Amino acid sequence: MTDAHTARTVVGVIGNVISFGLFCAPIPTIVKIWKMKSVSEFKPDPYVATVLNCMMWTFYGLPFVQPDSLLVITINGTGLFMELVYVTIFFIFATSPIRRRITIAMVIEVIFMTVVIFCTLYFLHTTKQRSMLIGILCIVFNVVMYAAPLTVMKLVIKTKSVKYMPFFLSLANLTNGVVWLIYACLKFDPYILVPNSLGALSGIIQLILYAIYYKTTNWNDEDDHDKRHSNDEIELSQA
Repeated sequence: MTDAHTARTVVGVIGNVISFGLFCAPIPTIVKIWKMKSVSEFKPDPYVATVLNCMMWTFYGLPFVQPDSLLVITINGTGLFMELVYVTIFFIFATSPIRRRITIAMVIEVIFMTVVIFCTLYFLHTTKQRSMLIGILCIVFNVVMYAAPLTVMKLVIKTKSVKYMPFFLSLANLTNGVVWLIYACLKFDPYILVPNSLGALSGIIQLILYAIYYKTTNWNDEDDHDKRHSNDEIELSQA
């Protein structure tokens, strides 16, 4: 029992490190926005969506929802802070219409989380019931986020080019999914298992596409607009 617990802790720590790296991936984009004093054509949607995802997983990891999930709290709490910083910087340098969209989205997310927390604590009185409700919601949000790279994969197949699907980000997504998959298996947790199985599968498919279309990629033909658009979509799968 102790060995399994220790192994799960070690795997969870490794998962935290990899997930932290994924949360750091948007930093170059945010730095560019800060330097330009403008969001240009970058989209805040992935970061706004990840805020809700991190809030949900942080709540899931609390002892009165799912006991013995401290490492779920640490990484998602860290991710929540980082995503809020990203959203704040977007808000500072965005135009009025985008600021309005961000404000509306964040208000809706806060109201939604408040309702979820109230219903969970008021109507559900066991950790099994609470973890089932929040776990299902977490799966739904993760499935939506893991579906985001499908657009990029479609672009790869259409253009026969992997230029807009960074290899190391695809590899990191696969590694992240596999590590948290192992973590979920060491002490069976279907709510962590299901979304990360999909994440690992998504990473495998991306690497297969990379292997197939690497040789047909024209690395000299740049299209900044498409590149930014594709990178925004990829970043959505990081949480």
